[in-house]
Amino acid sequence: MNTKKPAIEFFTPDEESAILINYYIDGVQAGFPTPIGDVQDNTMSLDRTVVRNKEATFYARVVGQSMINAGLNEGDMLVVDKSISPQHNQIAVCAIDGEFTVKRLYMGKDGLYLMPENDKYLPIKVEEFNDFRIWGIVTYVVKKM
Repeated sequence: MNTKKPAIEFFTPDEESAILINYYIDGVQAGFPTPIGDVQDNTMSLDRTVVRNKEATFYARVVGQSMINAGLNEGDMLVVDKSISPQHNQIAVCAIDGEFTVKRLYMGKDGLYLMPENDKYLPIKVEEFNDFRIWGIVTYVVKKM
């Protein structure tokens, strides 16, 4: 019996169940407070804000600690876009030899590496013999505080 937790949990956007929430156009100061005055608000859907291409987007929940120095913690929800061409230094959801992982892409002279953002984990060099695929590029992270 396999009791190993999956490296990533996947979800797809469901625009039909999108919830409109209040959005304060003027923003909220993270520095010195400013007078409230007349608060202008609007509504928005978080899905419509973070999903650029519905057909090519999926959500994935982070499992594990290999990307904590990039701000990706266990339980965070990633918004991943399959339509973006992978570039050096982007964070990607990848499949390698039958397992999913989220890592930073390092495209060096001697090949492609999947780089963790935690010193307790080693880089993974992608070799010719690996069954490897980049599933998509992480575009947003939704965190619980």
